[in-house]
Amino acid sequence: MSHQTNGAEPRWSLVGPGLVVAATGVGAVDLIATTVAGSKYGYALLWAVVAGCIMKIIIVEGAGRYSLASGRTIFEGWSSLGRWTHWYFGPYIVIWGFVYGAAAMAGTGLALYSLFPFVGVPVWGILSGLIGLALVWTGRYDLFEKALTALVALMFVTVLLAAAFTLPNLGEIIAGLIPRIPEGALINVLSVAGGVGGTITLAAYGYWLREKGWDTPRFMRVMRLDNSIAYIVTGIFVIATLIVGAELLYSAGIAISNGDEGMVDLATVLGDRYGVWMSKLFLVGFWAASMSSLLGVWNGVSLMFADFLGGILKRPQNDPDRLAGGRFYKAYLCWLTFPPIVMLFLGQPVYLILAYGVLGAFFMPFMSVTLIWILNSDRVPREWRNNLFSNIMLVLCTLAFAALALDQIRGIVMKAF
Repeated sequence: MSHQTNGAEPRWSLVGPGLVVAATGVGAVDLIATTVAGSKYGYALLWAVVAGCIMKIIIVEGAGRYSLASGRTIFEGWSSLGRWTHWYFGPYIVIWGFVYGAAAMAGTGLALYSLFPFVGVPVWGILSGLIGLALVWTGRYDLFEKALTALVALMFVTVLLAAAFTLPNLGEIIAGLIPRIPEGALINVLSVAGGVGGTITLAAYGYWLREKGWDTPRFMRVMRLDNSIAYIVTGIFVIATLIVGAELLYSAGIAISNGDEGMVDLATVLGDRYGVWMSKLFLVGFWAASMSSLLGVWNGVSLMFADFLGGILKRPQNDPDRLAGGRFYKAYLCWLTFPPIVMLFLGQPVYLILAYGVLGAFFMPFMSVTLIWILNSDRVPREWRNNLFSNIMLVLCTLAFAALALDQIRGIVMKAF
């Protein structure tokens, strides 16, 4: 794949890392949160999906702008703020990888088992994890991006088709764009807005820019275009899932499960309404959403870990172990794939899940606060620092994610005690 972006190249061929980061972030959990919101409140929370896309565009643009303007990775940016960032990010990326590895394999396994009901969910999940490992083992970005793009196309077409079949009410859709919070829906609002397109994987954007070959300020314009198009596509996709929830479940008063099982419940409802073919088609979309998240994490978070460990060990930035396909990258890839297999059979250890929940709740506030700090300092050239609009938007993002984090912590404490 060419790394050059000359004027003759069609604009769509420039779209890459943004679609990767957005697709990685939208997994089955986000789809089900949006569908449940649609089933509970109809179109009332549609505006929150749009707000979530805007928040992610702002945060990912900030991460991309820092990488291009400074020539440094986001981990190097965090390190410049003090060692405290290591003490947070180190335990988080290790615990997150173990728990997420199991969740990702369970999600893809459930989707495949629903399509091919033999051998069991864990076996399908392990197979998915191993396929992900094989696809990204060498760290070749062009192969990875093509696989992700195919999965995005698959999930986009299937979910949009399901939404079109429900014959959405355009008047109610337009009304849903007016911000309002139905009684008792604040947490649903935050979950929908916060869930549009990822958590830790947002920080991987700068690494994917580097892998694409976009590594200097001259790529700033194309990065912003890439990021905006990616989240517009993601927004349309997430809105389609809300339409399915609103038209199919809200009107009929049907409730579905909150976890990955909710996607299977939804496929069943679609099958009852429109025929088995629609159920199978939707399950293919569910699998594509789950698999795209798995692939994105296997590649992107492994790149982040390699940079983190290389930084801690004071290896130079161009050290092979610190780059895609290097030893640190492959070590984390194995960490994501093999130890979590135990959890597929034995269940999830309570204290690990608590640590995962607490550390994870703080990641988005951590990301937005550190971006405000870094992008208003001499860590980037003056012309690429935050303007007033960027600062206001990042502060609003911080407040929204902090409120969601506090609610998540409250939920974790109530479950634990």
